[in-house]
Amino acid sequence: QIFNQHNAEAPNLEPAFDRMAQMEPNLDHDVSWFLLPSYWAKMVVALISFLCFANSYDGDFVFDDSEAIINNKDLRAETPLGDLWYHDFWGSKLSSNTSHKSYRPLTVLTFRINYLFAGGFYPVGFHVINIILHCTISVLMVDVFSILLGGLQFSSKGRRLNLAPKSSLLAALLFAVHPVHTECVAGIVGRADLLCALFFLLSFLGYCKAFKENKEGHTFSVFWVLVSVVLGAIAMLCKEQGITILGLNAVFDALVINKINLLEVIRKLLYKDKSLENAGLLRKGLLFRITLLMCGGAGILYIRWRIMGTGPPAFTEVDNPASFADSLFVRAINYNYYYSLNAWLLLCPWWLCFDWSMGCIPLIKSVSDWRIIALAALWFCLIGLICQALCSEDSHKRRILTLGLGFLIIPFLPASNLFFRVGFVVAERVIYLPSIGYCILFTYGFSLLSKQAKKKKILAVAVLGILLINVMRCALRSSQWRSEEQLFRSALSVCPLNAKVHYNVGKNLADKGNQSAAIKYYREAVRLNPKYVHAMNNLGNILKERNELHEAEELLSLAVQIQPDFAAAWMNLGIVQNSLRRFEEAEQSYWTAIKHRKKYPDCYYNLGRLYADLNRHIDALNAWRNATVLKPEHSLAWNNMIILLDNTGNLAQAEAVGREALELIPNDHSLMFSLANVLGKSQKYKESEALFLKAIKANPNAASYHGNLAVLYHRWGNLDLAKKHYEVSLKLDPMAPGTKENYNLLRRKLEQLQKKGG
Repeated sequence: QIFNQHNAEAPNLEPAFDRMAQMEPNLDHDVSWFLLPSYWAKMVVALISFLCFANSYDGDFVFDDSEAIINNKDLRAETPLGDLWYHDFWGSKLSSNTSHKSYRPLTVLTFRINYLFAGGFYPVGFHVINIILHCTISVLMVDVFSILLGGLQFSSKGRRLNLAPKSSLLAALLFAVHPVHTECVAGIVGRADLLCALFFLLSFLGYCKAFKENKEGHTFSVFWVLVSVVLGAIAMLCKEQGITILGLNAVFDALVINKINLLEVIRKLLYKDKSLENAGLLRKGLLFRITLLMCGGAGILYIRWRIMGTGPPAFTEVDNPASFADSLFVRAINYNYYYSLNAWLLLCPWWLCFDWSMGCIPLIKSVSDWRIIALAALWFCLIGLICQALCSEDSHKRRILTLGLGFLIIPFLPASNLFFRVGFVVAERVIYLPSIGYCILFTYGFSLLSKQAKKKKILAVAVLGILLINVMRCALRSSQWRSEEQLFRSALSVCPLNAKVHYNVGKNLADKGNQSAAIKYYREAVRLNPKYVHAMNNLGNILKERNELHEAEELLSLAVQIQPDFAAAWMNLGIVQNSLRRFEEAEQSYWTAIKHRKKYPDCYYNLGRLYADLNRHIDALNAWRNATVLKPEHSLAWNNMIILLDNTGNLAQAEAVGREALELIPNDHSLMFSLANVLGKSQKYKESEALFLKAIKANPNAASYHGNLAVLYHRWGNLDLAKKHYEVSLKLDPMAPGTKENYNLLRRKLEQLQKKGG
C-alpha cells in the first residue's frame, strides 16, 4: 500500500529531498580518499574483511563453543525442531531457574544445519559461515554508510544515489577491519551477533526502500515498513540487540526523511508552541510510521515475554559485581566506567580479552579512585558531541552526529545494565553493532580534519596506517582464537587479576595431562577469588587423583559450603570420602548431589561402586541401573553390572544385561569383552570367541583381551591358539596377572602331550 504525502498539513517533500542533495555540503568534498565505483568498493571491502579473519577458518571449538554447540542437545537430530523455540541459547529450558534467558532460536537453528551438513562436530564449517557472514555484513555497510553519511535520494529511475562514495568506503573499511570484531567472527558463538547484524542492516535498508521516489512525488510504502519490522523481529530472534533497529529506523525517519531539528522541537515543546506542524513533527506519515514501528516492537517483545516467562536470568556476583553492589552510587559509577572501557575498546582495540569478569576490572568504591578520570573523559566527549548534534547551525553536521550517536548508543542499551542485569562486565561481542556509530563519527572527524589540513595526503596515509595496523591486529587476534591454549594465555597479560583466565588456563593444561602446571593456575584462581567453587572443584579432583586426599577434601568441603547446591562438588567429595573409607559420609554426599541434580548418571555410577565395596550388591545393581536409564550409553555402569553378576555366579542375568548393553552400544569393545567372559563360563565357546575377536579387532593392544581369549581356547581344547594368544598377551604386558601361570600350565600340558605322542 502506497500513501501519497501531498496535502495541506504536509507539503510536498520532493523539493525537500532535492535540497538535501543540493544545499547540504557533500562530505566527500573534504575527504581525501579513494573514489571507486560501487561494485569495486564492495569487492575491496569483502576482500579485506576476508583477509582479516581468514586464518580462523580451521580453528577449534573454544571457550563458550563447548556449551553452546558441543554440549547443546538442540543441535542433534533426535531433538525435535519445535524444542528450539522453548529453549535458550545453551539448550536449557527457558522455564528453568538456571536458564540465562538468552533466546536465540534462529542462531541455534543455523548451528544445527551446520552440524547436519558436516555430519558431526567439525569446526571448519562453522568457522567458514562466520567469516562469510562478516564479509557480507561489511559489504552491506557500504550501502548503509552511503545513506547515513550522504543522505537518502533516488534518481528519476528509482535508483538510490550514493552521495558519499569515498566516505562510505572509508567507514565500511573501518568497520570491516576493526579488531574488536574478532570475538564475533573467530568465536563460533559470535554467530548470534553476526546474524543479528545481518538482519539489523537488512531491516534498515528495507525501511529506506519504503521511501522510493516515483512519478507521483515522494511516497512511502507500508509494505516495506512492515518488512522492516519483520526483519527486526528476525534480528531479535538471532540476538536480543536486534530489536533496537526499530528505534533507529524511527530516528532515521525523523532526521533524514523529515529533517526535524531536535533542538527546535524541544524548544517548542517547552514553550508549548502550537506551530509544531512547521517543525515537521506532525507531518502526515511520520507518526503513522512510528506507530507501526512501536506496535511491531511491542508485539515482538510481548511474544518473547510470553515464551521466556517473567523470571529474570540467574547471574552471580562474579559475572557482574557492580550490579550486586548495595550502593546506588557504586553501581552508577562502575556502570559508567564500563561504558568508558567499551568506548576505549572502539578507539584503541589493542588490549582484548575473551572474558572481563572475576576481578579483571576491580570495583570503583570511592571518588578518589584515579579511574574516575575515564568517566569524566567519556561524558566530556559525549556531552560535546550531543551539544554539537543539537545546537549546530549546520544541518548536515547535526544529522551525521545524531545518527552517529544513535547507532553508537541505541544498540548498546540492552547491554548497559540500565533495564536489566546482564551476565558480564565488558563483552567485546556486544559492541559489534555500536561500532557502526563509531565508524560514522570517525569518518566525519576525518572529513573535518581533511578540511583544515594543508597536507591532506599525510592525513590519508595516517588513516591507511590505522587500517593496516587493524588488519594485522585482526590476523593476530584471529590466530589466538584458533585454540583454547592460545586464547587463554593471551588473556594473562591483559587481565592478570581475572580468576577465570587462570582457571581456564589450568583446565586446558589439565585436559592435556599436565597436572602439575594445572595445579599452579587453579591455586592462583582460588587465591584471586576465594569463593571460586569451580576452581576448588577442579583442583580437588586433581589432588584426589594424586592421592592428596585430605587437601582435596578440604577444598571440596569448602566449595559445597559456599555453594550448597553444587552437585558436582558433592559427588567429588563423596569419591574422596569413599577413598578415605568414610563410607557413610560418602553415601550421604552422593545422595546430596542427586538431590540437587536429579538426573545425575555419573553420581549413580559412583554410588554403585560404593555399594559394591560394601557388598551391598542389590543396591549397587540398582544404582548402576539408574545410571544406564538416565544415560543409556554409560558404558562403565553396564560393565560393572555384568562383572558383578558374573562374579556372584548369576551368569544368565549377566548375559542378559550384556546383550542389552551391546544393543545400545554395539561398538563398545569393553562390553564385548565382559560379555565374552560370561559366555565362555557358560560354555558358549563359539559365540564367546566371536566377541573376543571383535573386541581385539577394535582394541588390538589390550593384553587382557588376548589373555582371556587364550583362557577360552585353553578350556575349549584349542591349545595352539591358546598358546598364540598367551604369548601375544605376555608380549603386550609381561606382568599380566595370571597370564604367565596359565601359559606355563599350557606349556607343561603341551609337553606331556608331545611325550605321549612320541
